[in-house]
Amino acid sequence: MRKKSPGKVRLLQGNEAVVEGALAAGCRFFAGYPITPASEISEILSIRLPRIGGTFIQMEDEIASMGAVIGASLAGVKSMTATSGPGFSLMQENLGYACIAEVPCVVVNVMRGGPSTGLPTHPSQGDVMQARWGTHGDHPVIVLAVSSVKDCFDITVKAFNLSEAFRVPVIILSDEVVAHTRESFALPEALPVIDRPKPNMPPEWYIPYADNSRGVPPMAAFGEGYRYHVTGLIHDVRGFPTERADEIDPFMKRLFRKITQGFEEIILSDSYMTEDADVCVIAYGSVARSARRAVVEARAKGLKAGMLQLITLFPFPRHVVEEVLAGCRAVIVPEMNMGQISREVKRVNSTDCRVVKHNRIDGGLITPGEILGRILEIK
Repeated sequence: MRKKSPGKVRLLQGNEAVVEGALAAGCRFFAGYPITPASEISEILSIRLPRIGGTFIQMEDEIASMGAVIGASLAGVKSMTATSGPGFSLMQENLGYACIAEVPCVVVNVMRGGPSTGLPTHPSQGDVMQARWGTHGDHPVIVLAVSSVKDCFDITVKAFNLSEAFRVPVIILSDEVVAHTRESFALPEALPVIDRPKPNMPPEWYIPYADNSRGVPPMAAFGEGYRYHVTGLIHDVRGFPTERADEIDPFMKRLFRKITQGFEEIILSDSYMTEDADVCVIAYGSVARSARRAVVEARAKGLKAGMLQLITLFPFPRHVVEEVLAGCRAVIVPEMNMGQISREVKRVNSTDCRVVKHNRIDGGLITPGEILGRILEIK
């Protein structure tokens, strides 16, 4: 595993940083369909991927895009797609296929106002619960949120690493503000890159979905001499459909176990001035930038405010949130929706701490002033 080292300072847009992160993580296949405000990701990759021996395909729609990504990943190539709300809706069935077949891939959803065509050029955080529950069935999922251009690079690399390590689709939630913000930062010249576990036995001994201590079976690529069956049906350890309870139950429980065992690696968050805070803002995405500024201004007024930025949204980082709830008399959860993460915060709250929502759904970014006003209201 290579370590990070300082690199060249670049001025990048959020969507450009996603591209740089994907390429640095080893992505060599992209299939997608243009959609505002995610189009720059596909536009840039259409130029960059062929130059390094990768493949870019513009598909006829987002359903086909997700199918192509699954196929490329099964062939052994790190693969991704990028879209926004309506396209993300179309991807859900094939996302479920990737979950049940344990196909690593990365899906970037640059959120905009919705439903339907909604507000294509305005930000939103309305797809949070869709990212968790959009595809049917009871299954685990990894969802990460980016709040800055640097996040777009770092978290994209992390998304590929988690996807490969756990053989699971990873969803990155961005939004129009993050996607189109330009900031300068140093791209690392070397960084940790993880590849999926490979079989170390002869093809005739290979059992594609066999359990192990990590709950993550080694994954052979099609074309390497290892034959196995891939299906969207619940299957046995060899990949063939099954209706036997003694095969279904351990298979589904393994899907959950591999994620719960990896919590320490999967759960990502960032704390700012929370050590002595009695009022804390819990935020994610572009709103976390506003929240951080609001905390700075609150501290300047003598208020003990802090911020917890959630990077991993699902699995929900309950232990991190519970620690904040236990130390504060109130938390504020600002979101560009009607309260999708605040519901999760309330669900895990077993203290006397107040959970205060602050919501905006008109396509405007929640400002530092709005959050500061809520902090000042708390007595």
